[in-house]
Amino acid sequence: MNKDILVSAARLSELLDGDDCVAVDCRFDFSDTNKGRSDWLAGHVPGASYAHLDRDLSSPIKDHSGRHPLPDPAAFAAYLASIGWTRGKLLVAYDEASNAVASRLWWLMQYFGQSSALLDGGLAAWKSAGFKLETGENSPNHATVVDLVPDESMSVTTQALQAGLGAFTVLDARAAERFTGEVENLDTRAGHIPGSLNRPFGSNLQMNGRFKDPSALTAEFDAALGQADLKSVVHSCGSGVTACHNLFAMELAGMEATRLYPGSWSEWIRDPSRPIETGA
Repeated sequence: MNKDILVSAARLSELLDGDDCVAVDCRFDFSDTNKGRSDWLAGHVPGASYAHLDRDLSSPIKDHSGRHPLPDPAAFAAYLASIGWTRGKLLVAYDEASNAVASRLWWLMQYFGQSSALLDGGLAAWKSAGFKLETGENSPNHATVVDLVPDESMSVTTQALQAGLGAFTVLDARAAERFTGEVENLDTRAGHIPGSLNRPFGSNLQMNGRFKDPSALTAEFDAALGQADLKSVVHSCGSGVTACHNLFAMELAGMEATRLYPGSWSEWIRDPSRPIETGA
């Protein structure tokens, strides 16, 4: 079990009393991409900066890419410096409740070798615990830009996945109806990568939006993955965002060494010659 990557509202409040923690609000609405920032302005964890999924946690879409390519390291480093983060500070990310988007920022920090955690239950848990909100803009002191070097071993490219499709265990975090191809409201083709397994990211959470106990997560992932070697597990979703939620949940349960497919379904289908499957 990895307790260090998940903090309670009470623990975050303690951390923010010092100078070794930066909170980041990652709320984002895929149907209204400006809503998350508006919600942040209306009320957020005191001192928390805002991270926009499209602008801060991704790079511009290219002809061959999915909907949320990984950010350029220099651009991401500049963003972190702009919110006052520097090496050695713990970054705690959150969104409304599920941490479906916040987990992307958590993974990016891991990818660049830096410390990060999620606020268990997100902003809803913060409010439920009785902590106050802050409104409007904040003015963090800019930090020196840190040189960030990605750990490429933590991700898998489309080319590598396609070349070794049978050697990977692809775990898809999308809702079941998108995985089967019954519904597709975000991408141009419906279905899933051949041979992949489905575990909607919401399966990692309790009804209150907080993560399940690590022992429960371990049992559920063991059941879903069977005898698969953890080193073969690659997380996918629509665009490499909610896939990070499954990866986080496995890390929380102590099931490490799994990887992310950043391009995910939206990049896989860029080439119509790539095979797809539909159904369960």
